[in-house]
Amino acid sequence: MIKVADTAVKKLSEYMEENGHQPENTFVRVGVSSGGCSGLSYELDFTQEQQEGDKLFEDQGVKILVDKRSFLYLIGTTLEYSGGLNGKGFYFNNPNAQRTCGCGESFAV
Repeated sequence: MIKVADTAVKKLSEYMEENGHQPENTFVRVGVSSGGCSGLSYELDFTQEQQEGDKLFEDQGVKILVDKRSFLYLIGTTLEYSGGLNGKGFYFNNPNAQRTCGCGESFAV
């Protein structure tokens, strides 16, 4: 399962509305691709379409889509948001990551 922290729920809603998406018919697509300092990078996007093979999760009213391959890397992950002085934006709290880069945008398992 993929979870969404309270801080991320609010910001996701704000970003959806700012970009013309309606939360009731918009999915948050979370994925993993090759690249980044540590070998794998996170992806985050909005979509209205569910693709064949996607896993669907819902947490705190946020509908999350993850493709099968990415799900293997993201099991148990929480999507969080930080607005602090050291950085602002979404980040992934991934218990499967054995190593992350300094910016937190890539990881290795």
